[in-house]
Amino acid sequence: MSQASLREGAAGELQLAGVLDYSSGPALREQGGRLIRASQVAELVVDCSAVERSSSVGISLLLAFMRDARKAGKVLSVRALPDDMREIAKVSSLLEILPLQE
Repeated sequence: MSQASLREGAAGELQLAGVLDYSSGPALREQGGRLIRASQVAELVVDCSAVERSSSVGISLLLAFMRDARKAGKVLSVRALPDDMREIAKVSSLLEILPLQE
């Protein structure tokens, strides 16, 4: 099992990786809020291509990051949403509100 992480990539890119679950969620939530507020760019992208597995915590994180970006006057989109996260969002009727890059 891989530890979860969130790190800055290229300008405006946040890279989410590892296993997103109840044990990794709180730290990622706090770190994401800080990174979003500190970012100097107006448009952010959360890249989920390195997410190995996710519970509903992953979708909750994305929704929280969307709120953080909105509060900071920034636009946030999500790239490479894994199938398990996409399915959770679909079942929860949240797929339509996630700002997905296709």
